[in-house]
Amino acid sequence: MARARRIVPRMLAPSRILRTTPAQPGGGRSREALVERAREAIEQGSRSFHTASMLFDRETRERVWLLYAWCRRCDDLADGQDHGRPPEGHPPQDLGDAGKRLRAIRLLTGRAFDGLPTAEPAFDAFGLVARECGLTREMAEDVIMGFELDALGWRPRTDADLARYCYHVAGAVGVMMAVVMGVPGSDSETLDRACDLGIAFQLSNIARDIAEDDAADRCYLPIEWLVEQDIEPGQHMKPHHRGELAAMAARLVGHMERHEAAARLGVARLPFRSRWAVLAAARIYGAIGREVRARGPAAWDRRVTIGRREKAGHIAGAFWEALKNRPPEPDAMPEWTRGSILIDVRMAGPIAKPPMDPLPDDE
Repeated sequence: MARARRIVPRMLAPSRILRTTPAQPGGGRSREALVERAREAIEQGSRSFHTASMLFDRETRERVWLLYAWCRRCDDLADGQDHGRPPEGHPPQDLGDAGKRLRAIRLLTGRAFDGLPTAEPAFDAFGLVARECGLTREMAEDVIMGFELDALGWRPRTDADLARYCYHVAGAVGVMMAVVMGVPGSDSETLDRACDLGIAFQLSNIARDIAEDDAADRCYLPIEWLVEQDIEPGQHMKPHHRGELAAMAARLVGHMERHEAAARLGVARLPFRSRWAVLAAARIYGAIGREVRARGPAAWDRRVTIGRREKAGHIAGAFWEALKNRPPEPDAMPEWTRGSILIDVRMAGPIAKPPMDPLPDDE
């Protein structure tokens, strides 16, 4: 009688049991698809910045779009919004969700740096541009801290607090943009000037958007400024305070102009096409701030915008300014510097955070 053959179970190869996701720039998405999604994001999110970005050479323009897409998506996730607006049919997110949303941003950004897919095109885009240009996790964290300040309802008390806010939400972005344009991470002087330009842009935005921010229960005017003007908390948009509000807006624009003038010293070191694009953006955002100041107490009766014809004039002026490339020496450098702000950040310590609920495994 034949003996039955004994069948010995064979172990599967490890690759058959657990497949690791290979690290790839952009999480495996095609560069063309990521660039197109990024172009759509900037076109919807910032018409002024989109206009200026068209002046870059193609490679730089695409990289600027990729970085912008990440910034826009992080901002939306932090605030529970869609391109700066609450999703239709959904109430604004409350602070109780902030910890979870911020943790998601950090986890997705970390995966992007590792070249792992995130299921979020904007984060995959960031992973791609970070790999191409040498952006660092520290640079990204500086920007994420700005989203954190907004998500947690943080408000500035002092000038130093305002400087810290402007650095995280815009100055740190300026530093990353400069690296995307080819400025080496070791060129601290040029990166300082790029930070100045980001801060200038943010100061212009704050001055223009005081009424809109108040409607969203936000205020970026330092509490000490309001106290100096004898304005009660939450009452700065009352009609009888319009004179004082105009004075504070003019103060913001004064700071903006110092940073704007200092930034031009760094812009002079960029290649011509990048110089032209950055100067066009500087002229457009500067014009917004100066128009707010010129309108005085009427600045918030209707939103300050820069029309197409005026933008075209700024683009033409920026061309000749970039061609000449002899920025005047500023009368005075800004009071707020990247170095001093970062020292203040370290001394102030971490931002107070709400408890963070654990993310589900599938997130």
